[in-house]
Amino acid sequence: MVLKLSSLPKTWIIDLDGTILKHNGYKEGKDELLKGVKEFFNIIPTEDTIIILTSRETKYTDQTINFLKQNKIRYDHIIFDIPYGERILINDKKETGLITAYAINKERNSPFDINFEIDEDL
Repeated sequence: MVLKLSSLPKTWIIDLDGTILKHNGYKEGKDELLKGVKEFFNIIPTEDTIIILTSRETKYTDQTINFLKQNKIRYDHIIFDIPYGERILINDKKETGLITAYAINKERNSPFDINFEIDEDL
């Protein structure tokens, strides 16, 4: 999948378990990055904001943050203890017609094969 995005700074809201890390790996004592995650995070522009969401309890905060640091996964905010249900993103569309919100549902624990390209005309 390739998203065509504007050159404006973006906010990335990314789930943790099953999306960028093996689902429930932390419960087995070993987090594991999914294939393609490190490469994807490395191409996110530094001016973009990355928010990671997780249903992990806050008692796993230090373990989780240490793993992300050790693996050089950049983020600006991480939110723990979110509900297990759907995540709903609602945003306005710019007057120019630029779509300002996307939602991608990937298969749990599948490789992170989402890509994007910047279109200067958007």
